[in-house]
Amino acid sequence: MMLKYRYDAQLLIEGENLSEDEISSDITKNIKGDCLLVVGDEKLIKIHFHTNVPWELLAYCASLGEIFDIVIEDMQRQAKGLQG
Repeated sequence: MMLKYRYDAQLLIEGENLSEDEISSDITKNIKGDCLLVVGDEKLIKIHFHTNVPWELLAYCASLGEIFDIVIEDMQRQAKGLQG
């Protein structure tokens, strides 16, 4: 099974004056992917995103504040029954 977007990326951003709408818009415009969720408030945002370039997502999010609880799973490996 070939997935359009291979990696499931999840992380938290801690910062100041964070905006769900702005972050969602920036990711949608600049990083290819789908299933985007951006939830939180001006100090803490949770991101969930399916993409083939998780490093671009990490670089963008790190520019906004401190990133942590980072999980990147390979859904293609998981679909084959392998450790993701």
